[in-house]
Amino acid sequence: MRKSGLILAIASIIFALSACSSGSEQSATTGSTPEAQVTRDRWNSIKSRGKLICGVSGELPGFSFVGTDGKYSGIDVDVCRAIAAAVFDNPEAVEYRNLNTKERFTALQTGEVDILSRNTTWTLSRDTSQGLDFAPVVFYDGQAVMVRKNSSIKSLADLKDKAICIQTGTTTEQNLADQMRKRNITYKSVVFEDVNITFATYAQGRCDAITADRSGLVSRRTTLPNPDDNIILDDVLSSEPLAPAVVKGDTKWADIVKWTIYSLVKAEELGINSQNLAQFTTSTDPDIKRFLGTEGNLGEGLGLTKDFAAKIIKHVGNYGEIYDRNLGAKTKLNLARGQNQLWSKGGLLYSPPFR
Repeated sequence: MRKSGLILAIASIIFALSACSSGSEQSATTGSTPEAQVTRDRWNSIKSRGKLICGVSGELPGFSFVGTDGKYSGIDVDVCRAIAAAVFDNPEAVEYRNLNTKERFTALQTGEVDILSRNTTWTLSRDTSQGLDFAPVVFYDGQAVMVRKNSSIKSLADLKDKAICIQTGTTTEQNLADQMRKRNITYKSVVFEDVNITFATYAQGRCDAITADRSGLVSRRTTLPNPDDNIILDDVLSSEPLAPAVVKGDTKWADIVKWTIYSLVKAEELGINSQNLAQFTTSTDPDIKRFLGTEGNLGEGLGLTKDFAAKIIKHVGNYGEIYDRNLGAKTKLNLARGQNQLWSKGGLLYSPPFR
């Protein structure tokens, strides 16, 4: 009996120690850190705050830019406005924070911003080691090189031993190194953290060329002293899918961002825009009825109203409208949609079913 009792006592002690150890590990790994708390409470914080805090560039015309009147505009800005429309029925319920490439991910990870909508390339490492959840791509891009028109540079091969301005902290720097190494072309890197200094240095003639996303070059060219004196080479150095991102950990919030963007695309697929929305509210088409919330309750699964998509289109428009007013033929940028067309028109934009 004494032997059995001793065994039971030892077993009890082992069980107790194991429980303590398990509890310690759980406390250490399940998140008592401020960052983890911020992530878990993100969606609730946004609702109680009554506005969205959106991290943008603020310095890239067509994507996110602050005008002389202090108002923000651009495709990245309209994504934030669309989310605010879905959540608050108010596209102006947004506070914008200008972030450079060095601080953008930290601002998101620490909860300074709710979403990063800032011409950011979706990559595997950012999706994993940076702890980001990317939403659907809002602009398919590629890296390019800009040079002065009166130079003898017509292709990458002509950049041998030339000075190239590059902004560090982006995918641009490594992409250029990879492509030049493949071609066995030597060059001189002139690297800056600040995008304004990078382009100012090029404008001053201290670099023979400058590289960035093609859209960024087109946008920034409009701000140079003599825009038409600069050309963008045909060479495409990389694929750059630009997408908004949120921090991993709040599935509800990530789903809202995701389906807001899909709503912009789906509306264009269905032919619904801000001008004809009212005509579609009486449609008998089941796809349209589900999408606009006149039938079913899809929005409630996101924690939103049934007509969340209708609110987005009413206040912000569909993807085509957003593209046209920020990047289209009637803007200074005049960027052809290309890959950013709907799939039915030869592009890459596609929405999953709303059902």
